[in-house]
Amino acid sequence: MELRHLRYFVAVAKHLSFTAAAESLGISQPPLSQQIRTLELEIGTDLFERTTRRVVLTRAGHDFLARAEAILEKSNEAMGRARAIGNGTAGILTIGLTGSILAGPLGGIVHAFGQRHGDVDLRLHEMSPNRQIFALKSHQVDLIFLRSPPAETDLALELAWRERLCVVLPAHHDLADRGDILLADLRHETFVILNPNESQFAQDLWNRCIGAGFTPRVSQQVNEATSLVSLVAAGLGIAIVPEFVGRLRHDQVVFRPLAEFGTTADVHALHAPNGGPIVETFLALTRVHAEAFANRLRHGG
Repeated sequence: MELRHLRYFVAVAKHLSFTAAAESLGISQPPLSQQIRTLELEIGTDLFERTTRRVVLTRAGHDFLARAEAILEKSNEAMGRARAIGNGTAGILTIGLTGSILAGPLGGIVHAFGQRHGDVDLRLHEMSPNRQIFALKSHQVDLIFLRSPPAETDLALELAWRERLCVVLPAHHDLADRGDILLADLRHETFVILNPNESQFAQDLWNRCIGAGFTPRVSQQVNEATSLVSLVAAGLGIAIVPEFVGRLRHDQVVFRPLAEFGTTADVHALHAPNGGPIVETFLALTRVHAEAFANRLRHGG
């Protein structure tokens, strides 16, 4: 039995006429009659009572009609689902990220994507940057967002949005009233930092400090940039964080721009070269809206 047999049967059952059913199917009447007879022989019972004047469903035909329609409906759903997955409008998209990434445009992008593509099951997994690379390569996630991504030749990479750096200072700090701050201005400070073993971004910041002529004096290391703000508020040091972490306001700290040429917290999207249509659909939305979302955040929107 094939799906076309069920379609032919349903057409005849709806029209109760082989001629009308054949016209609706775009085939001639004799082959349709033969296909229905083949179906009845395979089932082992008549589905229609045929006379020269009319065609009616048998009791078995009535029951078979309900089940045939259900099968065809499920078949259509399956084909539609497969088609949607193939064009990137349905399926599962798993994204690896750090909490600080969500402080920026990604939250708005995720919301916009959900509004447009309700049939995509979007799953966010918070994990360290190094863990993200492993998860992507082992196919545990489909897409990751990183600052200072490693030079992985087997991964596709593109800039997602630009993000500056800022210095988190206690509100009473001597530099709190300054505008832009240089790294060299921080040479005598005690830092709270991200764990360099877990983040290329943290390693890059460390190297930038060394390039500015000093090795940071560190009081605490954490794995999340959002935790740094609380440590500064507790008086454990100063910190350098991505600008949108500065949206997490705290009465006891201030955020000041870091004016260091070439030092940024730009965010990149990484995925496997054959990431698939859903990944591309998400990235297409990111390309269109990321900078607009970022500018809105910068202006308090």
